[in-house]
Amino acid sequence: MRIEGEPRPEGEPPVPVADAFRHVDTWVFDLDNTLYPAHSSLFAQVNDRIREYVQTLLGLEAQAAHDLQKDYYQRYGTTLRGLMDEHGISPDAFLEYVHDIDHSPLQADPRLGDAIAALPGRRFIMTNGSRRHAENVAARLGITDHFEDIFDIVAADLVPKPDEATYARFLKMHGLNPETGAMFEDLSRNLKVPSDLGMRTVLVVAAPDTPAETIAYRQHWETEVGDACYIDHVTDDLANFLVGVADTLKPHN
Repeated sequence: MRIEGEPRPEGEPPVPVADAFRHVDTWVFDLDNTLYPAHSSLFAQVNDRIREYVQTLLGLEAQAAHDLQKDYYQRYGTTLRGLMDEHGISPDAFLEYVHDIDHSPLQADPRLGDAIAALPGRRFIMTNGSRRHAENVAARLGITDHFEDIFDIVAADLVPKPDEATYARFLKMHGLNPETGAMFEDLSRNLKVPSDLGMRTVLVVAAPDTPAETIAYRQHWETEVGDACYIDHVTDDLANFLVGVADTLKPHN
């Protein structure tokens, strides 16, 4: 697992975790494949439901529906946004259908909960999914009470990350200063705007031993890290990373 800052392309040295979060008083977490590990296969269910919705809506074969789903996801931020812009669909039925999944594969994660609770300041979930889905995930993980609010795709006026307007809307809604914030995400592209705004950024990646079949639905661009200068830290174990961060923020005699 890596928890130190990654060197930036222009040669700027990484910022050690011991110093990187001392100024942070706002902690913002993406939901899917971030607060729970990718190998849980939870989002694989959502992915399949999205393909089924596209297939039924447009009368496509399964592969054609999959290809269109991924094309919209990459170009618009979510498949939903693509369907809205290209086909004029109403979002309510889509959100209800694609998040009607079995959340039971997720188990309570007391270590993650304790680590989040130890972070000083305000804590939020910011997701391109629905509030209901986020509430179900948080409840299964046992972390609901550790967050002040959930900013979902409806709160974002159906404009998904990585659109700049969505981050601005979130920050304004809660009166947040991005320069004292940290953002945790599993998609590197969703960290560019937070970084530009002055937030500390953390990319959460799948563990090296994650079975390939459990994340086969993810395309290369979804998992790329590359040399993105807007990624400050990379971890494959969020709970352990947060334990380390919280420990650096404790007063030591």
